[in-house]
Amino acid sequence: MTETHAFVELSSRSAAELAEKYLALWNEPDADRRRRMIAELWTEDGRHILQPPQEIRAIAARPGLAMTAILEARGYEEIEARAASAYEHWVGSEGLSFRGRDDAERLGDVVKFHWEAVAKDGEVFGVGLNFLVFAADGRIERDYTFVVA
Repeated sequence: MTETHAFVELSSRSAAELAEKYLALWNEPDADRRRRMIAELWTEDGRHILQPPQEIRAIAARPGLAMTAILEARGYEEIEARAASAYEHWVGSEGLSFRGRDDAERLGDVVKFHWEAVAKDGEVFGVGLNFLVFAADGRIERDYTFVVA
């Protein structure tokens, strides 16, 4: 499949298909496969912007720090490091997996969906919300990730 064909195919996918492909990245154990998935999903200068859980934001906002806690990865190398770190901690060490809820929606160049981090026994460990903004070539330009529970 040519790169151009891959982009057209990605841009024509439904919101549910895009959410599924996105979440598969975070569950992928093979680093080389993750790297290829990132190149297929994101633009070269794409951004993954994560709003961490409230407790981390509260620490950053304490007097004397007065910071905002926003974690941003830009470009393939940083997104790859972010995905590897998330896999190693949440999937590899904690035994969780990520799955989507049945609420993916697409509006123009934006796809939004909720996801869950789930333990092997089916218990939901965490919930997040993603907004993916796509570039003209059908790849992710900006990925806004909110941990909501």
